[in-house]
Amino acid sequence: MFKNVSPITKIAKKACPAVITVIVSKDLPKVEDFYSFPYGGKEYMMPMMDKDGKGILEKTQIGGGSGFIISKDGYVMTSNHVVADVNAEYTVILDPEHKYPAKVLSRNQINDTAILKIEGKNFLYIELADSDNIELGESVVAIGNPLGEFNDTLSAGIVSGLSRYISAYGGIDHQMQNLRGLIQTDAAINPGNSGGPLVNMQGKVIGINTATIMGAQNIGFAIPINYAKKDLAEVKKYGKLVVPFLGIKYVLLNKEMAKTNKLPVEDGALVVREALGEPPVIKGSAADKAGMKEFDIILECDGQKITVENSLGSVLQKCKIGAETVFKVLRDGQEIMLRATLREKE
Repeated sequence: MFKNVSPITKIAKKACPAVITVIVSKDLPKVEDFYSFPYGGKEYMMPMMDKDGKGILEKTQIGGGSGFIISKDGYVMTSNHVVADVNAEYTVILDPEHKYPAKVLSRNQINDTAILKIEGKNFLYIELADSDNIELGESVVAIGNPLGEFNDTLSAGIVSGLSRYISAYGGIDHQMQNLRGLIQTDAAINPGNSGGPLVNMQGKVIGINTATIMGAQNIGFAIPINYAKKDLAEVKKYGKLVVPFLGIKYVLLNKEMAKTNKLPVEDGALVVREALGEPPVIKGSAADKAGMKEFDIILECDGQKITVENSLGSVLQKCKIGAETVFKVLRDGQEIMLRATLREKE
């Protein structure tokens, strides 16, 4: 008798060896003991740091996620929120016997993607597909290490939706991110799965698992892999991401914000300073040279309308450094056109 092998079994054998765990660690004060702290009629257990006052630090794991190797020379893809702490150290674990220090080469906050590098040769890796060719309803498999404990966990499903837009909270500071163009899937994605691959039935990566909807079942999201391919090409060419820099502080408008502040438009990017931050237009920046001012509302960038779903940051990513970029701006009730030459973000 011949054993009938499931397509998902074939995918597991092909893809799982390239799926890894990313461990986040940091030097933190050593906890010597705990003490009881009474407050509000309750007792709280508080850590007691370093009794002798010598400032002893110890390596402490503060987080983790999943990722996957994409080349035999050790390039790794994951989610930006997995490696968001620039002061932390990162370790890639292939299996209990193979651990590698990882260098973060790029962090893309807008697309929630990141590229790491581990040193070595002949790593098993997973191939990348073209996410522009995804079809609604096609079968997919999500792979990762949920909760940091259950390695090589697979969950099967379908592509439930395309070009989704969500607001998600993540990273070490749990800041909100607006993510667009996402792949929606009913394949289970759990904490710790972030950064792992979403693969098609050929075992090739179509997306990077990134988010779930709290309180809902069978609704997960992945970043299309073509977003990360662009970052990979820049990292290999320049050693880093080359990002156009405008030089302003802004907030994206919506209907509620416009109504509350009695603004004349409901969409756009309002140039405004942070409460205790630096001026809204950075001196000497492309925006400064173009004549942008506080309380300007940027309506369009190179003909693309600025909305919450199509943010200024995502539009700027498509602009070319050194080329003239045209902005339609609303100032004192009048629409004006400003031209800026974007430079590389340092």
